[in-house]
Amino acid sequence: MTSDPQQSAVARLRRSVRAVRSGLRRYPSVLVSSFLEGSRGEHAAGDLDLLAMRSHALGLAWLGHAGVAAHLEGLTLAVDPVLSRRIGMKIGSRIVGPARLQPAPADAASLRGLDLVLLTHAHFDHLDKPTLMQIACSTTLVIVPPGCEGLVPPGFARVVTLAPGRSFRVQDATITAVEPRHWGARTVLDRRRGVSSYLIESGDLRLLFAGDTAATDIFETLGAVDVAAFGIGAYEPWNHMHATPEEVWDMAMGMGARRLLPIHHSTFELSDEPASEPMERLLKRASRDRVLDVAAGDVVGVLSELESG
Repeated sequence: MTSDPQQSAVARLRRSVRAVRSGLRRYPSVLVSSFLEGSRGEHAAGDLDLLAMRSHALGLAWLGHAGVAAHLEGLTLAVDPVLSRRIGMKIGSRIVGPARLQPAPADAASLRGLDLVLLTHAHFDHLDKPTLMQIACSTTLVIVPPGCEGLVPPGFARVVTLAPGRSFRVQDATITAVEPRHWGARTVLDRRRGVSSYLIESGDLRLLFAGDTAATDIFETLGAVDVAAFGIGAYEPWNHMHATPEEVWDMAMGMGARRLLPIHHSTFELSDEPASEPMERLLKRASRDRVLDVAAGDVVGVLSELESG
C-alpha cells in the first residue's frame, strides 16, 4: 500500500506547525534563563559507584535522561552520558539550552575509567561535549554513528565509527549497530549525521540500548534480550520520532525483552507532555514486574532481578 503524497505533505505541515508552537512556548524562557544564569557549574547529587556496579555480573544505573551506565561480563560502559546542568550550544562562556529539572545523579568525573562509551546520535541531549571532556580517558573506547566522530573531544583511546548493520568486538562483547526510526542532526542545517541503537552481546547476556526511536518493528528482528533500554518521553508533539510509552512497551515485548529500562524522561523539558507523564503512562500500560523503575544513580543488579522474576 502506497501513501498519498498530498496527505503526507499535509501531515508534515501539521507537524511543523505543532513543533513551532511548542518551541515558541518553551524556548524564549530557555534563552533568557541561559544568559541570566551565566556560567554556573554542574552540580551533582553524588558520585556513581563503579565498584558497586562492577560487583554485579550485570549491573545497570540510569544516569538521568537517556544516559545509562552498565557492567556486564567484565566490560564497564556508558551510553549517551549527559551530566551537565544545561544542554545546548555554547555561545561565549554560556551553554544556551534547557536546564536539568533535577540535579545530575553523579559527577561526570566519577565515570572516568570506563572501558567503552556508546553514543547513539549527535543531538545535544545525547552527545554532551562537556560531559565527554570530563570522562575522557586514554583507556576508553568510543563508538559513534557515521558523521559523529568529529564531535568527540580528544583524550579517548580511540573513536570507532559503526554504521547500522555492522558489528565491533570489545573485549568479550560484540556491539552491533541497529538503525532506529529517528534522525541525527546536531543543528538545523546539519542533516548528514547518522543515528544508531546498539545491541550488546556477551556470553549469554544480550542488552539493547535503543536510544531515541519512533515506533518500528526493526527490534523484533534482533531476538530476545535480557534488558531493553528505550526512551519513553518527548513524544508530544514529536511522536513521528519518539515513541509513546505504550508504543515502547509494545516494542519491548514484541522483541521478547525480559526487562524494560525506561529512559529519556523527567530530566529536561524538551516537549509538551508533563515531566511525570511518560512513567505514569508506561506503568499504567506495562507489567510492573518487567519494568526496571529505578531512581537515577541507583545501581541495580539485573541478574538477581531476572532470577527473582
